[in-house]
Amino acid sequence: MEYIFRKATLNDLPQIWVILQNAIQRRKEDGSNQWQDGYPNPQIVEKDIEQDAGFVLADGDSIAGYCAILINDEPAYAEIKGKWLTDDNFVVFHRVAISEDHLRKGLSGKMLNYIEDFARNNNINSVKADTNFDNGAMKHVFEKAGYVYCGEVFFRGSSRLAYEKLLT
Repeated sequence: MEYIFRKATLNDLPQIWVILQNAIQRRKEDGSNQWQDGYPNPQIVEKDIEQDAGFVLADGDSIAGYCAILINDEPAYAEIKGKWLTDDNFVVFHRVAISEDHLRKGLSGKMLNYIEDFARNNNINSVKADTNFDNGAMKHVFEKAGYVYCGEVFFRGSSRLAYEKLLT
């Protein structure tokens, strides 16, 4: 299949929200408390899109995945229990979710490749991200893609695992 990674539009919002709702449910079924507090929600995604930070992995008219990508825009990363690999400019991504119809096809890894391309295209050599302690699937994606565990950051009252990858 030929996937296209592009900026999300408000027209994509209904499909994105279904993907996120399913991901929220999967996290719950996995026994995770990640995304069980009303976040993410349609307002967050709408804000991502309006700020040109929302991106989709599209398969024709169908949305296969969603994420938000920001440059140097994660205040919680200023304080880490641990140490980042660099203090340089960085790309950060959040809200990675894959459609139920596209699970187990390696699309999270493919999306990370597009995010890394986005960083390179913006002359940035660092990508940072975080995930919940109990999100084994995302931890596996990070490790497989060469991300290095750097410590813990804190969001909305809870600790999260922080990762960084240096691009060459």
